[in-house]
Amino acid sequence: MSSAESTAGREPEVRRAIRHLPAYVPGKPPVAHGGLPTYKLSSNENPYPPLPGVVEAAVEAASRMNRYPDMGCTALYQALGARLHVPTTQLAAGTGSVAVLYHLLQAFCETGDEVVYAWRSFEAYPIAVSVTGATSVQVPLDVDARHDLDAMAAAVTDRTKVVIVCSPNNPTGPAVTRAELVRFLDRVPAHVVVVLDEAYREFVRADDVFDGVEVARSRPNVVAMRTFAKAYGLAGFRVGYAVADDRIAAAVRACALPFGVSGVAQAAAVASLEREVELLARVDAIVAERNRVAQALADQGWRIPEAQGNFVWLPLGERSADFARAAEEAGTMVRPFAGDGVRVSIGEPEANDVLLKVAAAFVL
Repeated sequence: MSSAESTAGREPEVRRAIRHLPAYVPGKPPVAHGGLPTYKLSSNENPYPPLPGVVEAAVEAASRMNRYPDMGCTALYQALGARLHVPTTQLAAGTGSVAVLYHLLQAFCETGDEVVYAWRSFEAYPIAVSVTGATSVQVPLDVDARHDLDAMAAAVTDRTKVVIVCSPNNPTGPAVTRAELVRFLDRVPAHVVVVLDEAYREFVRADDVFDGVEVARSRPNVVAMRTFAKAYGLAGFRVGYAVADDRIAAAVRACALPFGVSGVAQAAAVASLEREVELLARVDAIVAERNRVAQALADQGWRIPEAQGNFVWLPLGERSADFARAAEEAGTMVRPFAGDGVRVSIGEPEANDVLLKVAAAFVL
């Protein structure tokens, strides 16, 4: 019997690690409901339109869409290197910081390895880990919805290849302090890669804030991971990057898809870096609105974790789906996490006011 005959009727077999991947759940777009104005507070997007000059740079780049983008991200790396005071050899870009994380995990993890991170945290983490065949080690957040760094350090074993610290933590909001981070890093073996996911760092106003790039300069196993999607308002263009030791950055770039970051996205990112004064003014406005929402929730009787991103977390537990439905009926889409809570992005003031009306009816 030939090999073809012996395998007749069999189907292609999906890798074991892929068969039961959890699905990534994006924030729902708003749906018209009873003539009400609708708002999307489900994806942590920047509610402001693009900065002046950014659209123009993107349109100019789009006129060359018949050409491949610069695979080396030359202009983007030069702009980031000058802004962050790092050599371009320590940079690795991708289609959003989540893509950069995928590339890093592919570079360092395989079946039998472990990746340690807090939970609940960014829901793409378990997916990215599983794709490599590695195992997630999820360490529960503490009672204040913060990273339990002592427990995370204790969870590191000889099989641990990567540890992820999300600060501020998505979706719960608290940030890790610099002192906490330094104590934690002192306990992590030097051969373990520590990723500092700083997707929301521009919104942090807590005391003793760490700068991931500064930390990475003095610790070769530390990677600072950032994005243009949130504060910079380029969520639709997908640009993220890592700052790391030359060897780690080169490994991440080696795993990246060829021509991944489009020419339009690169141009928009460079133009955004050139307009940081306007950017930071917008970030300050979002932070002020976040603080208004958080204080209003506290006045209603809510006990919410410290909000340091562009969102707030409502620990509703089993009532999360009910809250999301009530918010949708009021014209506002939020992001429920079944059995845990609801994350609400900070949007336009009028959208946040709708959210506060819904929250007043659900206060525990």
